[in-house]
This record gives sequence, structure tokens and C-alpha cells, in this order.
Amino acid sequence: MYEITGDVSDLQAPVLLVTFDGWASAGDAGTATAEHIASLGAEDVAVFDPDALFDFRVNRPTATFDGGRLTDISWPLVVVRRRRMGRRDLFVLSGPEPNWHWQAFGRSVADLALRLGVVESVSLGGIPWATPHTVPPTVITTASRGDLIGSDADYPEGTLHVPSSVTFVVERALTDAGIPTAGFWVRVPHYVAGTYYPAVVTLAERLSRHLDLDIPLAPLVDEAAAQRRQLDALVAERPEARAMVERLERLAEDGEVSGEDLAAEIERFLREESDGLG
Repeated sequence: MYEITGDVSDLQAPVLLVTFDGWASAGDAGTATAEHIASLGAEDVAVFDPDALFDFRVNRPTATFDGGRLTDISWPLVVVRRRRMGRRDLFVLSGPEPNWHWQAFGRSVADLALRLGVVESVSLGGIPWATPHTVPPTVITTASRGDLIGSDADYPEGTLHVPSSVTFVVERALTDAGIPTAGFWVRVPHYVAGTYYPAVVTLAERLSRHLDLDIPLAPLVDEAAAQRRQLDALVAERPEARAMVERLERLAEDGEVSGEDLAAEIERFLREESDGLG
């Protein structure tokens, strides 16, 4: 399913970062974190065949015309980009969530990861949650082995059934191929639409600690501060929104939302996908 298009030589302890557009990247948390890392000088090194992955009636290609003449068609693509950071290489796998052949795609990603000598994979995403924007985002952790993450891991308790995303399918295929996998899923206020920069900062910080890398955060922190001011102003103007945020703040003080509450929030999010506040 894939073609290697760039330099994949001279690799140092390569890590594969996995994230896709879709509900498992609520607030664009995973995808924006990956884009931030890739924007620091990453180069494309592999691309997956879009004909094998996408329903083009759902993920339509973009046609470009110049003076009435068709000059280009840009296809939805899942790509892998390489970025050397510190003492190791990061491979960023991202793009629109595929429509077709999830299991075959997962196996293909695992095959590529083995060819690249990937020593660990980290999934990045966001989960719509009953949490207010007035408290710092927190991260749910998953891992194929308990020793992959330190004592600050926040594993979900008990058994939880949620709608899957292709990210989870890829994570399972990588685990089956013998590659250690971890996942960081930041809680995103379910009423916020668009990129939620506080969640992006939280994910980047968590990934930085996990991989012992210095990921620059300054532009993300500035965006997060500006967004907080905007959300505060919007909530102040809407009594019903202010009441909702206050209720969520009380829930946050009382303790964590249960797994059943999480599943209900995800199902609500998938049904409604409303415009939110910002």
C-alpha cells in the first residue's frame, strides 16, 4: 500500500507517531501536535496509495483551474514524514482517516515500521470530554506494556467499549508485529470546535517527557493563551454557556468523569458534531 519516497538511511532509535483526522483527534489535538513537530523541518519519506484507502465521494480530491484550464488534482494522502530531533528520528504518520481497508492498512503500516526499524510507536489524539476549558487538560494513557510509561500514567479504569478509529487499528497491528506502542489521548472540552491549543500544548509536553526530547512550545503556548481569552469572552456573553461551564467545573472538583460518561460523550459527539463555541 505504500511507496518509500525519501531518505530513510542513517536512522537513530526511530519512533513512529500516529494520528489521523477524525473523532479520535478531537480539538485537532493529535493532528495539530503532529503538524507542529513536522513543521520543524520534516521531510516526506513515504506515501500510501489513496486509491486503496479513500472513498473520493467522501474525501474528494481538489481540482485546480487556471484560466479555465484544469492544471492539477490534489488527492487526499496519508504520508509519513521524517524529522531528526535530538538523538533520534521521528516518523510522523498522518492524514485523513481512511475510508477503506483498515485492517490491510494497519498491516501495511506495521510492515513499513519494521522496514524502518521503528523501536516504538506513539499514538496521539484527543477525546471529547465533559471538562471545562477553565482547567488544564489531562491525558489518558494506553500502552502495550505496563513498563513503557512512568508513574504519571493515567490508564482508564476497567473495561471500556468505544467506537474505534483507524488509529487504534494501526496500534493493534504494530503491537502484533512486536513493536511497543503507547498512546496519549488528551481530554478536550466537548463544546469547543476547531483546534484546541491548550490540548495541543499538553500533548506536546507529554510526548516531550515520554521521549526525553525538547519540543519547542512557544508558538503553541501563545495560541493557547489567546484562545483561553477568546473562550472566556464568549462564555461571559452567554448565560447558558456560563452555567454549563460552572457545572463542569463542579464535576471536575468532585472527581473524574466515569467511563460510562465518556462513552456517552463520544456517542453524543458522533451523533451531533455541532459547531460548538470556538
